[in-house]
Amino acid sequence: MPSFTARMGRAIALHAVLLPLALIWLFPLWTMVVFATLPDDGIFGSTIQLLPSTAFADNFANLQHDTDFIRAMVISIVVASVYTLLSVALTAMAGWALARYRFVGRTAVIGIIFGTITLPYFVVVIPQFIMVARDFNMANSWFALIVPPLFNSLGVLFMRQSFTMLPEEVFDAARVEGISEWRTFFHIALPMTRPTLAALSIILFLHSWNNYLWPLLVNSRPEMMTAPVALGSLIGLTKVSWGGIMVGAVVLTAPMLVLFVALQRHFIAGISAGAVK
Repeated sequence: MPSFTARMGRAIALHAVLLPLALIWLFPLWTMVVFATLPDDGIFGSTIQLLPSTAFADNFANLQHDTDFIRAMVISIVVASVYTLLSVALTAMAGWALARYRFVGRTAVIGIIFGTITLPYFVVVIPQFIMVARDFNMANSWFALIVPPLFNSLGVLFMRQSFTMLPEEVFDAARVEGISEWRTFFHIALPMTRPTLAALSIILFLHSWNNYLWPLLVNSRPEMMTAPVALGSLIGLTKVSWGGIMVGAVVLTAPMLVLFVALQRHFIAGISAGAVK
């Protein structure tokens, strides 16, 4: 076993390498915070500003006046929360079916799901938009914002792998006891995959929270704008409100950083859950 001195030396060397890398990653975030506190002429000044100033409130007031950003934040929170709940339920049930049931075409279904991961999103977004806006006539609605992106191929495969790693004996015992498939799924399988569900929930929430293209395409009403779309509307042909964009970026980023730091233990546990059987 290595001595205490050797372990301490390795720890110091590891931190000496990782600390500069962490600072490089954090520097753009700090710059964003500083820019959010500067007026527009200060952002593009001749000197580099590394310390916050006092224009944050003014920039936020301009942002709110131009975009009704508080409303957009509320819409983003509602859309991301409902999307996460529904998508986790859908992907969990699909993963359970692919992991535990044997049916004709199962291999083909899994292959198709794997294939959809390789498709760029831009390949399907236009047909999806035409179907929702023209065929279903449901543009500018909550349905259009939440339902079309619900199916997540990576989430299905993620949950399938998690369910596959569970011991088969547990489910055999449940069948012997006469427990229904729904009760087995909800009361046995889901609690056993709680770390995976937590990690998937974080991933899906971030995906919806940061989604820009689909809400931009499917909604044209200002009162239905999500927060990323509201920020994008600040970039005009003749004027760009850089201070407002920086404030909005800070407001959008801060909750996600807090959420990840608070739930990083569950995220890491869920990501690594399938590594050991």
